[in-house]
Amino acid sequence: MLNDLLPILSTLRRHRIAAGLIVLEVALTCAIVTNALHLIQTRIQALATDSGLAESEIVMLNLRNSKPVPPERGAVVAAEDVTRLRALPGVKAATVVNQIAYGGSSSNSGVSLDADSQGPRILASQYAGDEQMIPAFGLQLIEGRNFTPDEILDGFQAFSVPQPVIGQVIINQVMADQLFPGRSALGQRVYIFGRSPSTIIGVVKTLTPPQLHRARGGADSGAAMILPLRENGAYVLRAEAAQLDGIIKAATAALEASDGNRVVTQGRRLTEMRREFYAQDRAMAWLMGGVCVCLLLVTALGIVGLASFWVQQRTRMIGTRRALGATEQQIRRYFQVENLLLTATGVLIGLGAACGLSQLLMQSYALPRLPWGYLPAGALSLALLGQLAVWVPARRAARLSPVAALRS
Repeated sequence: MLNDLLPILSTLRRHRIAAGLIVLEVALTCAIVTNALHLIQTRIQALATDSGLAESEIVMLNLRNSKPVPPERGAVVAAEDVTRLRALPGVKAATVVNQIAYGGSSSNSGVSLDADSQGPRILASQYAGDEQMIPAFGLQLIEGRNFTPDEILDGFQAFSVPQPVIGQVIINQVMADQLFPGRSALGQRVYIFGRSPSTIIGVVKTLTPPQLHRARGGADSGAAMILPLRENGAYVLRAEAAQLDGIIKAATAALEASDGNRVVTQGRRLTEMRREFYAQDRAMAWLMGGVCVCLLLVTALGIVGLASFWVQQRTRMIGTRRALGATEQQIRRYFQVENLLLTATGVLIGLGAACGLSQLLMQSYALPRLPWGYLPAGALSLALLGQLAVWVPARRAARLSPVAALRS
């Protein structure tokens, strides 16, 4: 192999433009494909995010009132509605909430460990629900207890005073680990609204923010809590998956029959909401995958084309070497080593460009840093691609008859 390096380098110096184009093509492919594969992985991870909900058994209903309900009557109307919904055949649990995963709203509050907010303070997603929110969502309570009916507060009345008093709160495991690392959060007090503390009475295993993006990045991401509040919002029902379509129709009829001034504007399965929520992520993953395939294909065709051209241009040289005793394996190896030099040069440049592109994406779009493992994987893949692409032209060159080559 070393004996071939000097002739190869001499040949490449005479064909600087063609060699430079292949190097540039490999470098661009390496930089773009490496980051594109990383983006695909982040999208796939997003698609696999666990919301903590029994998604296949949940439906959500939204109402629109032609005569708006006065704020002071919101909790009363909501209580009457959930009573009707819980009485429907097949309904396991029903509740009214301010937000849900994959929904369009997102409510958050700051949480600290002291009244003066001098200690650790995090931003947590704020769910408001009654004692049936946990069973309706299908959440797993791993510590403590659920709310009792007498602990549920009227949301409007609770926030009609300057210093709201929310005596109990249930938090998720992420929030518990952030505020009380290495110890139990049960019975601890936190400050959410002013100087009135709330006692943690329960911890659920998984409950993500409605938009789920905070569950995948950031120092305080993924914290969520449930407050014992009842107010106007979306109705959530849980039933067996096979019964959901019938439940939506029955619930719609029950709610509209109770008040002629309102209609159910939306009754949807949570699985359908999840598909729509992640539609952009899926489309982006497929788009990036298509870009990777196209770039790799163009690079492979470029290598094949250049190698074929050089075989044609060097026919007499190949014939001379064969006449002097070079074997088919040596001729084939000559072109493979030449391709390896070009590919390696392009890969080295491309790895630097990949790191630079990753840094740009981090600064511009807050994307995660490109893991180092992608760099050697990308380099190895492109080197293998180059060897596969040059194989056919190199094999054709190796099989040239010395007599025919010298006569051409």
